[in-house]
Amino acid sequence: MENPIAKNLANQIRQVHTGGNWTAVNIKDTLDDVDLVLALKKKDGYNTIATLVFHINYFYEVVIPVMSGGPLNGKDALSFDHPPLNTEAEWQAMIQNSLKQGETLAALMENFPDEKLGADFVDPKYGTYYRNFSGLVEHTHYHLGQIVMLKKMLSQ
Repeated sequence: MENPIAKNLANQIRQVHTGGNWTAVNIKDTLDDVDLVLALKKKDGYNTIATLVFHINYFYEVVIPVMSGGPLNGKDALSFDHPPLNTEAEWQAMIQNSLKQGETLAALMENFPDEKLGADFVDPKYGTYYRNFSGLVEHTHYHLGQIVMLKKMLSQ
């Protein structure tokens, strides 16, 4: 059975990670020339680029197990607490993990039955699957915009 809504949401997740979206900005290209020093550079009152990348991915890593039949395990308060990054290799691994998790999420989304999009996501207090899937797209674009702005400010 076709799942046009779920497939569209999956496509949006892929595009925000690797390109082709309406905004013409994506995580892969934006982070391509961001090294560890820039990723960890602080600007008063702002998160670091590394923190935002971790934050985006945190929610993917919370939702992916649910879509695979597992429990919902996550706390908003932990979503900005990334492990220390001490080497360029660790930073590059964080980027690659983010891209991988984006694809994993997209693959699960595209196979999600459209008729279940209106069902509660784990608990009614979290809204529907559709609300959560579209929220992940919005959330990713929102923080990608912050990363783009931080990159410009910190590179000057």
